[in-house]
Amino acid sequence: MTDYLLLIVSCIFVNNILLMQYLGNCPFLGVSKRMETATGMSMAVIFVMVMAATITWMVDNFLLKPFDLEYLRTLTFIMVIASLVQFVEMFLRKSIPTLYAGLGIFLPLITTNCAVMGVCLINIMEEYSFIQALVASFAYAIGFGLALVLFAGLRERINLARVPKPLQDTSIGLVTAGMLSLAFFAFKGMV
Repeated sequence: MTDYLLLIVSCIFVNNILLMQYLGNCPFLGVSKRMETATGMSMAVIFVMVMAATITWMVDNFLLKPFDLEYLRTLTFIMVIASLVQFVEMFLRKSIPTLYAGLGIFLPLITTNCAVMGVCLINIMEEYSFIQALVASFAYAIGFGLALVLFAGLRERINLARVPKPLQDTSIGLVTAGMLSLAFFAFKGMV
């Protein structure tokens, strides 16, 4: 039980996929202007990341490794992730059209989100068991969501502040992301 708790803390805080490993920055910067869209993207990424990591772990261990097809890992993982994103996109279009419209182009970009692919590959490279891969992928997704929601909250506050003209929009967003990353860097010695 302690090992799983350490794994969770490590994935959420110490090795945060966005702020410490710098994977998945496109939706991080693009969807974080409003809290509603950041929360919706977080939920979509949690679903896709956990399902993709689970399916890719099974495909790798039960199909690719036994038949010495590891060289097809990247192609196979991309197909799994793209299929899951298509499912999420269809679901959101039918059931929550306002969130679908708010996410815009960033929803299909989950397919090429290197954070999702990165978690799938980390699970394989670390040789996690199925349960460890499931816990790690969920914790990484929670860390992604936490970083995204924190950043959206900060950006909403920044929109109310007087920001010098040269630092407006993307510039202040990048500075804020860097400062948030430094805050998470404080967790580095925990695990």
